[in-house]
Amino acid sequence: MAAFPQPRFSPAARWSRALGAFSAMLFVVSALAHRFGLVETVPFLWLLGLSGGLAVFGLLLAVCGFVQMWEHGLAGLKAAGAGLLLSALVLSPFAVSAYRFAVHPPLTDISTDLERPPRLLRAAALRTAPMNRIAPIGGEDAQLQALAYPALHGRRYEYAMETVVEAVEALVAARRWRRHAPVPRREGAADVTVEAVARSFLLGFASDVAIRVEERDNATYVDMRSVSRYGRHDLGDNAERIRRFLEDLDRRIEALGDL
Repeated sequence: MAAFPQPRFSPAARWSRALGAFSAMLFVVSALAHRFGLVETVPFLWLLGLSGGLAVFGLLLAVCGFVQMWEHGLAGLKAAGAGLLLSALVLSPFAVSAYRFAVHPPLTDISTDLERPPRLLRAAALRTAPMNRIAPIGGEDAQLQALAYPALHGRRYEYAMETVVEAVEALVAARRWRRHAPVPRREGAADVTVEAVARSFLLGFASDVAIRVEERDNATYVDMRSVSRYGRHDLGDNAERIRRFLEDLDRRIEALGDL
């Protein structure tokens, strides 16, 4: 009985699966290492770019594998499919970031008070090159923020400042933001600033946060600032961080009135 010849395996499909698997492994391992502080941000960015580049090649090779199978009857459908899927999964965060890059303004320093933003004294002292420098918010950046995030504003509460500070500190602790050593309160000062380091959920990119609680006009005012450590575009993260924090603070303060 004559044996039917087995079709040759598509080289492109085989390489697509290998590159897709390696890029996925590199992305996950480097992201976890950065998230838990085992890899610094600059080396992580190089690893991120490498994993993305490998995923692009994996995707292209998967397409080449499908073409080879169609035109020459080669085997490797599962391998090309696996390479396509793994490469697409690795590239999906890049696609989301590209979308957010397009829809958000190129800002890295966001504050609810643009004229007198909360001070980041501890963060400014700890930042070194190539981190972004903490500086006053310029007029052009302030205008961009006002246009992009018109609903982002501070809060006014009819509660004692100490009560609001306790609520702020409880929310910072609940988010597991790392607190900077507190700045000594000036004698007779009517404000307290809480400084902390917040990290993005997925990849752990750090931003320095300052929350100012201030007594003024027989009420307590809260303003917040969030500044990315690296990059020239925060992809909207800082504004979203402030919005969520202040909404949670609103709910916590409202709950005090129900007691």
